Amino acid sequence: MKRKSNRLDAIKMIISGKEVGSQEELLKALENEGFEVTQATLSRDLKQLKVAKAANINGKYVYVLPNNIMYKRSNTQSTSEMLMNSGFVSLQFSGNLAIIRTRPGYASSMAYDIDNRECDDILGTIAGDDTIMMVIREGIPHRRIQDFLSEIIPHIK
Repeated sequence: MKRKSNRLDAIKMIISGKEVGSQEELLKALENEGFEVTQATLSRDLKQLKVAKAANINGKYVYVLPNNIMYKRSNTQSTSEMLMNSGFVSLQFSGNLAIIRTRPGYASSMAYDIDNRECDDILGTIAGDDTIMMVIREGIPHRRIQDFLSEIIPHIK
């Protein structure tokens, strides 16, 4: 079974990549990407993501993400291939701050994963579209933070 965070990312990428007008269409798109989801689970996922319906230029109602959260989808990659790529670009430290650069659209979900691991060495994160600022407790070695992050973000080392 694929992880919920991967499923949520897949939903965001599908909605960003094409016009989806019904849960049935979205269920089929998720199935094509290897996710087995019930209608009830999809409904809860859409509510959690704050997905709404809005009229497109032709007047057809389609799903839209809040606050223009868009996942840029390459025509050459499937959603599953994009999910295997963590979106990580770089990690730099300055004192008790760390800056993680990501591909556009990845920072928020990556910061969410970091925050939910409840590492006492990390006081918190602030995420934009492609950058995460992480505040680290004073005196914590950067290598320790990097080791912790490697459990969450593939290819960080």
